[in-house]
Amino acid sequence: MSIDLAAWINERGIAEVECIIPDMNGIQRGKVLPANKFIKSFADRTLRIPSSVFIVTVMGEYPDGVDDIVPDFDPDYMLVPDPSTIREAPGYTTPTAYVIADAIKADGTPVRIAPREVLKSVLALYAKKGWKPVIAPELEFYLVSKNLDPDFPLVPPTGRSGRAETASQPFGLEALGEFEDIIEHIYDFCERANLNIDTMIHESGAAQLEVNFLHGDPLALADEVLLFKRIVRQVALDHGVYATFLAKPMSDQPGSAMHIHQSIVDADNGRNVFSTPNGRDSALFRSHIAGLVRLLPQVTPLFAPNVNSYRRMRPDTSAPVNVQWGSDNRSCGIRIPVSDPANRRVENRLAGADANPYLAIATSLICGYVGMIERMQPPKSIAGNAYNRARTLPRTLEGALDRFRNCKPVKQQLGEDFFDVFYAIKEAELYAYQSVISSWEREHLLLKV
Repeated sequence: MSIDLAAWINERGIAEVECIIPDMNGIQRGKVLPANKFIKSFADRTLRIPSSVFIVTVMGEYPDGVDDIVPDFDPDYMLVPDPSTIREAPGYTTPTAYVIADAIKADGTPVRIAPREVLKSVLALYAKKGWKPVIAPELEFYLVSKNLDPDFPLVPPTGRSGRAETASQPFGLEALGEFEDIIEHIYDFCERANLNIDTMIHESGAAQLEVNFLHGDPLALADEVLLFKRIVRQVALDHGVYATFLAKPMSDQPGSAMHIHQSIVDADNGRNVFSTPNGRDSALFRSHIAGLVRLLPQVTPLFAPNVNSYRRMRPDTSAPVNVQWGSDNRSCGIRIPVSDPANRRVENRLAGADANPYLAIATSLICGYVGMIERMQPPKSIAGNAYNRARTLPRTLEGALDRFRNCKPVKQQLGEDFFDVFYAIKEAELYAYQSVISSWEREHLLLKV
């Protein structure tokens, strides 16, 4: 259903519009405009942003070596808001709306390196085959006490009882009730923003929560994850705490993931192509798994994008260290949930909560797609503990980038320019991280070596 942006804004008395564009790290950038100016600029196509928005590092700087892709004179891209993404922005004194925009070059072509466009290109490949991906993310995050000095470790916040959690409380209802006010506030804001979240549970970590999103279109779900992070952070601040989607925020607690459930349906009749007519695993299902198993370890930075991401991937910490696959086996990187044939799906457990949702979803789908079109065959599934098998995922961002740069099958599908820009950004971030002397080095090496 097409939405008339001007009518939507006027009917709801919106005074300001946040025009959002996700960068390579999934950080929301863009412009805030008075509603009347937004409507005018949308109509006459004068809403613009510098092209360098897609090469900003997480430190707010720019990498070297990408001038042939994003010119150093920084020309403007035109922003084209997607009407389907407009929604109320809860929590503002002034009536405000969010809308997510795509970037267009001066010649009218899409900006191919934009994360949202990368996901669109993957969905277009599926559409050409008559397939339609369906996904459902599960996103974990922590509530932590405010941390004004980054040299100090994070600690869990106090709950309604006045005490902080000190031990694991997976699925604990009383533990969940400690943060009932925050959770109700999140649900209220998500409802007002029309985000289709389902259940929320207390995860394994102290003050760690997980939210499940209802299954649906991958692009719409990536948009929802992006805005959900924004809303949760705002709600947490309203309650005097932080919410963090860092993959491994505390050394003695489990990491936070973004599990991606995915299936493929026939675009014409809606039938799940992962199942045969008699309800068995289809050849496409097995090839999809094979693509994930073979290619995901080569493109790890797209779902584990930060130096911190690799602290999460350790044995027996509820995070995978390889891409073994198995039925209802949470030690595997690729889990096949128990389901009926109509709902047969794959759960990719590799992505961290810190990943750009557009890129993590695009990566998971493109690896499965390559497996399907090349008719790959998966290794044998396992029934035991996958942590007892060899590690196949890289241990560091540095090692992951070495593999990433040479992954030709995925680079061919997602675009060489995108790969080069993403690599340059991550290499710059890695260099900045490696330039910092840590407290561990001062504690253990300063007076001993």
